[in-house]
Amino acid sequence: MPKILVIVESPAKVKTINKILGPKYKVTASMGHLIDLPKSVLGVDVDHDFEAKFIVVRDKQKTLSKLKKEAQGVDEIYIATDPDREGEAIGWNLVEHIAKGKKVSRVVFHEITKDAVKKAFLHPRKFNRKLVDAQNARRVLDRIVGYQISPLLWKKVGSRLSAGRVQSVALRLVVEREEAIKSFVPQEYWQIAVDLQKKGLKDFLSANLEKIDGEKIDLKDQQLADNIVAELKRNLFKSRPLTPNRSNATRRRRLSPAPCNKRLLVSWGLTPLKP
Repeated sequence: MPKILVIVESPAKVKTINKILGPKYKVTASMGHLIDLPKSVLGVDVDHDFEAKFIVVRDKQKTLSKLKKEAQGVDEIYIATDPDREGEAIGWNLVEHIAKGKKVSRVVFHEITKDAVKKAFLHPRKFNRKLVDAQNARRVLDRIVGYQISPLLWKKVGSRLSAGRVQSVALRLVVEREEAIKSFVPQEYWQIAVDLQKKGLKDFLSANLEKIDGEKIDLKDQQLADNIVAELKRNLFKSRPLTPNRSNATRRRRLSPAPCNKRLLVSWGLTPLKP
């Protein structure tokens, strides 16, 4: 009689894996999730840290009973459910129900070949709780979104439809963006820029007018912009030496060397090339 029980997800894998491992092992299938959120209620307490209430799926009771019976006569159990977070959670939930007092190990393989399966059983591991928690969080999100939005789809679109945690949020973002586009009122605005060049140099610096007398400007029409441009043409541009300080020194070290580095050009005396 086999002394080691191996549990996989799909029954299609049972025969092949059993042949690879030999008569010492008994390979059986969980048939997917046996433990899940209840169908009749939300199953998530949103007011208390989103605590989830997981129960044995009603139509999987016979499968769970079969696994319990098979686990009774073995000394060791290997959980070989799929290597993703869902498989990790399926196996983790099984342990509580069928493996009390048994030695339990987790094995993963990404292909059903003799080498891959044998290697996996040479390197068993513990369950990865981060993967289990990630799957539980995903399931909770599915339930919160789907349980509350799907009934609306049944009324407005058609029956047997479900709202997903990703599609629902993406759809909302699209709708909100579309509403913002429709409600947008175009407003005229102008920007003023000058090209500054030091005498005797080929390179020049493009600078935008941001403030006048220390106050930010709002150019809402062409007349105001033209008046400012005319005033700029009547004046010379002067540079103000930078006072070295710790902040400026730190920023200079982070800047990549460049022939037209703005900080270096501003420290020069500049004259306008064109408004």
